[in-house]
Amino acid sequence: AYEGAQRLLPYADRPITKINVQGDLSYISQQAVQQRIAPYVAASFFTIDLAAMRSELEKMPWIAHAEVRRVWPDQVVIRLEQQLAVARWVNEALLNNQGEAFPPRGLAIYEHLPQLFGPQRAQQQVMQQYQVLSQMLRPMGFSIARLELRERGSWFLTTGAGSAGPGIELLLGRDHLVEKMRRFIAIYDKTLKEQITNIARIDLRYSNGLAVGWREQTAPPTDKPAVAKN
Repeated sequence: AYEGAQRLLPYADRPITKINVQGDLSYISQQAVQQRIAPYVAASFFTIDLAAMRSELEKMPWIAHAEVRRVWPDQVVIRLEQQLAVARWVNEALLNNQGEAFPPRGLAIYEHLPQLFGPQRAQQQVMQQYQVLSQMLRPMGFSIARLELRERGSWFLTTGAGSAGPGIELLLGRDHLVEKMRRFIAIYDKTLKEQITNIARIDLRYSNGLAVGWREQTAPPTDKPAVAKN
């Protein structure tokens, strides 16, 4: 049987004549994919290196995952999944929901996405924090327009303008971000909600309260920030 199979193999092992590319290709051209896999498709049906082809495709900036398989007798089917842009990273790249950076074709068309900042090594940490804080703020009608992790570990958040009012700055400090955000939510519902359009920033770097910075046109008579405590 083995010898028979060896004799029949040259007749069964046909050249690849068709490449079927599937998936949403909004940001990837068929031509770019064909050029990327050109060195591999010269092989025959049984000798084509599918693992190497998949690896080569996943090196393309907008491809998150590639699936490659043979279809008898002379076809290779490729299914591609594009990256999902969740946020802008500094002014140079986009981030997917895993906090992995990939280059855009042009940042101008992604200005609606939130902008995240931080040390290069902290991309995933900033994305994880963005997802947690965004989920906490969403029921209040807030979205995150900007989230920054500075070199010394302090976090700064700016909300986007929306149904809850104009954007405000939240100074979160270095640690216990979720606890501080819960405190903000509790005090916001009790005392700040009616004044939110007059608030420019809220400092949450206190152990049991927060300080409010008012917008200039409606600033209270005193120059000192108002302090609210639980």
